[in-house]
Amino acid sequence: MLRFLLAVTLFIAMGTAMAQDYAAGQVWTYHTRPGENESTLQINKIEQDPKLGPIFHISVFGVHLSSPSFAVQLAADLPHLPVSKKTLDQSVVAISSNPFRAIDYEPGYAQWRKAFDSGHAGIYTITIAALLSLAQKSMAQGPNDTSSVDQGEGR
Repeated sequence: MLRFLLAVTLFIAMGTAMAQDYAAGQVWTYHTRPGENESTLQINKIEQDPKLGPIFHISVFGVHLSSPSFAVQLAADLPHLPVSKKTLDQSVVAISSNPFRAIDYEPGYAQWRKAFDSGHAGIYTITIAALLSLAQKSMAQGPNDTSSVDQGEGR
């Protein structure tokens, strides 16, 4: 019984030590969709919101998206996605050895910020893989059909 309690205590301590501290400038591997094993995400900016807590502004590199407009899949980089800590906690695997990339995420951030401040935008709370699948589905539906797009939490 003592060994069991010691093992449980050790397991809990390890779990606490493994809790992630996220910082701007980090590049992470994450649970990718099939065929996107080399895809990474990077944290560009972190903001605190009184209601939602930390908001992570990330870029995702090396995803494969297709559209009815194109005959082939496109390898793409997504410069700006506002996500929750829950999204990162459920998605990331490990810090990557890939270097931080300078990417122009600010235009997307500015557009999101304006919509967020006026109460018309939120943050994503689903996993990165689910978010990419949602983006793929949205592309397949076309630009005027957003009936199934759900951003997650709003203000």
